[in-house]
Amino acid sequence: MKETGRGARAEPRRTCGRRRSKYLIPTLAGIAALPGLCGTAAADPVADPAVALFATLAQFSPDVLIGLALVLGLIAFATTTAIVHVRFRRQTLERETFAYGEISRLEAQIEEARALLLAEPQIVVVWRDPAAAPEIIGNTPAFTGVAAPSRILAFGAWLTPSSAREIDATVDLLRRRGVPFATTLATPDGRHVEADGRPVGSAVILRLRDITGVRLDHARLHDAYRGLESESSSLRTLLDALPVPAWIGSEDGRLRWTNRAYAHAVEAGDPQEATTRDIALLDKASRAQAAHARANGQPFTARLPVVVAGSRRVFDVLEVSGAGGTAGIALDATEAESVRVELAHVIGAHRRTLDQLATAVAIFGADQRLVFHNAAYASLFELDPAFLDERPTDTATLDRLRAARRLPEQADFRVWRDELHAAYRSLEPREHWWHLPGGRTLRVVTAPNPEGGITYLFDEVTERLALESRFNSLTRIQSETLDALAEGVAVFGSDGRLGLSNSAFRRLWKLDASVLEGQPHIDAVAEVCNPLTADVSVWTRLRAAVTGIGARIPSEFRVERTDGSVFDGSTQPLPDGGTLVTLRDVTDSVHVERALVERNEALVAADHLKSSFVSHVSYELRSPLTTIIGFAQLLDDTAIGPLNTKQRAYVTHITESSAALLAIINDILDLATIDAGTVALELSDVDVRAAMEAATEGVRDRLAEGGLRLAIEPGNAAGTFRADAKRVRQILYNLLSNAVGFAPEGSTVTLSAEQRDGEVMFRVRDMGPGIPPEISERVFDRFESHTAGSRHRGVGLGLSIVRSLMALHGGRVAIAAAPGGGTLVTCTFPAAGADRAAAE
Repeated sequence: MKETGRGARAEPRRTCGRRRSKYLIPTLAGIAALPGLCGTAAADPVADPAVALFATLAQFSPDVLIGLALVLGLIAFATTTAIVHVRFRRQTLERETFAYGEISRLEAQIEEARALLLAEPQIVVVWRDPAAAPEIIGNTPAFTGVAAPSRILAFGAWLTPSSAREIDATVDLLRRRGVPFATTLATPDGRHVEADGRPVGSAVILRLRDITGVRLDHARLHDAYRGLESESSSLRTLLDALPVPAWIGSEDGRLRWTNRAYAHAVEAGDPQEATTRDIALLDKASRAQAAHARANGQPFTARLPVVVAGSRRVFDVLEVSGAGGTAGIALDATEAESVRVELAHVIGAHRRTLDQLATAVAIFGADQRLVFHNAAYASLFELDPAFLDERPTDTATLDRLRAARRLPEQADFRVWRDELHAAYRSLEPREHWWHLPGGRTLRVVTAPNPEGGITYLFDEVTERLALESRFNSLTRIQSETLDALAEGVAVFGSDGRLGLSNSAFRRLWKLDASVLEGQPHIDAVAEVCNPLTADVSVWTRLRAAVTGIGARIPSEFRVERTDGSVFDGSTQPLPDGGTLVTLRDVTDSVHVERALVERNEALVAADHLKSSFVSHVSYELRSPLTTIIGFAQLLDDTAIGPLNTKQRAYVTHITESSAALLAIINDILDLATIDAGTVALELSDVDVRAAMEAATEGVRDRLAEGGLRLAIEPGNAAGTFRADAKRVRQILYNLLSNAVGFAPEGSTVTLSAEQRDGEVMFRVRDMGPGIPPEISERVFDRFESHTAGSRHRGVGLGLSIVRSLMALHGGRVAIAAAPGGGTLVTCTFPAAGADRAAAE
């Protein structure tokens, strides 16, 4: 379609060309004829040229005229164009000449401006295209020290960090937003650079130049001012954040600035209010003292009580004066003051405590002078109190002790003293052992003080070392002794682990020594010993005794083993929380004991059978014996009828024999009653002399038959005592009867009494052959009768009854050989013990 269009447009052009050709040929012919016409016209001077021309033209056809017009137009256009071209060319040449001249002038100006620009040490950076690299003009090495011009934009490489951050930020604003700036920068080597940035047209220019002369001084002053302003701002911010009051005052004493803590202390709403109202923190007297100190050119320092927000506090106040006024700060020292007072109390109590210690203590300060000593120190070294009160130096003290021979003997005393004084420069305590002349040993500890100086601690360990030596010896002896014991010994600690055992323990349980190594727990020991134990509950009880946390009391136990062995054991709690376990082999003893127990049970059964038989027989004999005695007395009565001498002798013999048999039966019944526990004492106040006389009535006939004398000696026992009167008479009667039986004819039997230590003692003495030592322990047994060559005959029940009745009274009976021969039997009654014995 485009090609078709082009052809459609092209066709008229060809037609037009043909037309032009159509009109052009005649036109050219007419033009060619014009000279003739003109010549004709010219030949005719009279003729008008215009008329002649029009007349001539009228001769041509319209096509020729059109062609002619076209030719004439072209000629006129070409002429005009040539004229214009010549004129324009001339003007262009003039303008070009002017432009070249202006360019030369501008280049000269540029060179002059560049020369002027570079005449001063400065750098100009021009950014024309944001995407293109900037143009850098100037001597960049003078600024950066590097030949590469682009290094000028690496501000951090040749500026201080703060200046580099500042210029980076401002250049970024300049390039992004066109914000101009002018600032002063600093280099690490102390130079100052002026930076000026601004947009110029579509470009952005940054100019950097060194500052010199007055401007340098001004820059330095400006930097100093900014530094001081920054420091002042930081200090004010710091002071405002402090929790302690701080203030700045003028020369006339009025407040110029306060922090928030000051405003809070004076109960102001804010620091501005405190400053405006000029509210003083200190009272009038304290302010006067501060003014006086300022007048003397001295800082004011004092610890003062201050009311802060309605509460009383203690502050350390410091106020100094300067050229522009005063500045002050108040540090809260309430807690410090409380701590100081408390520390003073603690130090005082500490020193009083040290003064009561048996350990000798001496404290030397940083100047090596004596600061404190307790009484034990002066006593240990026998130092004069006046000398110690003078606060002697450490060296002087050692010299005096050396002169008194109370220091260890040293080959080089100076070197030894320097080593001792090294504690002043040490950080850790040191321990020394001083072996003094005379055999004493001291343990010396030198402990550095936090505030300087040292503290000496002296302990006399002479006795302790001797005790340790003896203890170690005793420990070895004990260990060897325990190992030699036949009893098994094991000591378990409070944690239940075996701490000590002897060889007998291992031997009894057939344990290998390796089993008990490493302090095994009692559970492990029980596990090894259980196979040999018939009753495993024994180890459970033993474990409870060793590891229990309840009441720790001694206990005993018996272990029967599967092999027939029997061990008796015991547990004994130890003071250190451990438990001592002992085991002894009682197999043979147990077997013998069991045999004896069986035999004893048989004997007891036999004795019980005997007692029952005797009691039964005695009871059964008593009734017919009573009948015999009754008939004998009846026969002896003259009212029945007279008896001849021989019959009366028989009747008398029957009566005496029956009475003797009845007495034996009564004794047997009394013993049986006592054994049965059915005898009850009838306590009353017993008169000593009356009881003695009543007892002698029963033996007077026998005394007369044997030609014996009876001596009654109440002594100092006159009075009464609590007892059963009937049983007392029975006791004394049996003792007298026994003494009469053994006393030789014509001798004296003595019954005496004595009261001593709240007890009443009756003594019966005869002059007989005495009691042999081998039978003295058996005379009180039942049916034990020993004649010992005397005329005494009995069944051996009298002394047995005496011992039983004395036991009921809570007393005791003893028999022994009397001084000078014979036998002495002593019965001791408690004066007030019969009631207690009866109650029991």
